[in-house]
Amino acid sequence: MVPKERVDKIIESYDADKLTIATACSHTSLQIFDGARREGFKTLGITIGQSTKFYEAFPRGKPDEFFKVDTYEELHDRAADLAARNVVIVPHGSFVEYMTPKSFEALEVPTFGNRRVLEWESDREKQRVWLTSAGIEMPKRIDDPKMIDRPVLVKYDGAKGGRGFFIAKDYPDFKLGIDHSQKFSIQEYILGTRYYVHFFYSPVRQEGYRLTKGVLELLSIDRRDESNIDEMYKLGAQEELKKLGFFPTFVVTGNIPVVVRESILPKLLDLGEKVVERSIELFGGMLGPFCLECIVTDDMKIKVFEISSRIVAGTNPFISGSPYSDLVEPGLSTGRRIAQEMDFARKSGQLKEVLT
Repeated sequence: MVPKERVDKIIESYDADKLTIATACSHTSLQIFDGARREGFKTLGITIGQSTKFYEAFPRGKPDEFFKVDTYEELHDRAADLAARNVVIVPHGSFVEYMTPKSFEALEVPTFGNRRVLEWESDREKQRVWLTSAGIEMPKRIDDPKMIDRPVLVKYDGAKGGRGFFIAKDYPDFKLGIDHSQKFSIQEYILGTRYYVHFFYSPVRQEGYRLTKGVLELLSIDRRDESNIDEMYKLGAQEELKKLGFFPTFVVTGNIPVVVRESILPKLLDLGEKVVERSIELFGGMLGPFCLECIVTDDMKIKVFEISSRIVAGTNPFISGSPYSDLVEPGLSTGRRIAQEMDFARKSGQLKEVLT
C-alpha cells in the first residue's frame, strides 16, 4: 500500500483547478467520463492495448485524451507522467481485478476512495467478518464441501463478474464444477429476488441521510442478466443438460433497472449505514460508491451475499439518472456523483479526505 503521506504530498503538488479524472477504458468508463465532463473536469482514458474506436460512437462518454500502456503493471512506471497531469484515478471492477488489488494499492497516483477497502473486499473471509460484525445477515457458509446437504453457491475471490460461479446440490456436484487453483467460498443458495443496491457515501457533506460522519445516498438499484443460467432455469432440465456438458454460469452480460417496494427502502438504507459505520471502525472508512448485493425473501427479509466497494456496472443503466437519484438531483449518475464529490472537496479544501 502506498503510504497516505506520499499521496498527500502528490496532492499538494497538484493544481486543484486543473484536476484530470482518469480510469481504465472499460466497465463504467462511459458514465465516469460523461459525469466528469458535466462537472467541468478534464478526462483521461487509460487503455491497455485495446482499440478505442467504439468511443467514437459515444462522444459524450469519450475521454479528452487516451493514455496508452501495454500492461497494467506499466502504470507503475508511468505514475510520474500521470501525476504531472494532475490525475485522480477512479477505480472500477475491471480496473482493480485485472491490475490486482495489491498492485492497485501500490500505484503512486492519487485515487478516489480509500484503497484500504480493497483488502477487505477482495478476500471473501475478511468481507464476511466486516459484514457480519456490522450486524448484516448473510447466507450461511459451508466450510467443508463434503458437508453440502442443500443447494449452495460456490464463488471465487475477487471481482470476476460472476465468472466461474456455480450451483451445487451435493459433493459430487461440487467436484464437477470446482477449479481448485482458485480460492473459493461456499454459501447456502437463498431463494428470493436478487437486488443490487447502489449507494454513495460522502464523508465531507452534511446535508442528507446523516451518519456519524457525513451522509449516505441511495442512487439506484438493478438486477443482472447472467449468461446462460437464466435460460437454463427456464428450460427446467439442468440435470439432463449437465449430462450433455452444458453447465450453468453466472457471467454478467447486462443489467436491468429496478424499483423496489417503498417499504423496503428504510431497510436498505439501514444496511448501508451499518456497513459504512463498521468500515470506519475497521479501516478508516469506505467512501464514494459501493453496492450491496442482496436477496429479498418472500417474507421480506433481506440477506446480503456480497459487497462491492466501488462503482459497479449495474449503475450503467442510469447515466441519465434513476428513479432514486432523480430525487437527489435530476439526471444524476454515479459517475457524475463521483465528480461532484471531488469538485466539492477541492473547493472546500478537503481533497485529502476523499483521495488516497
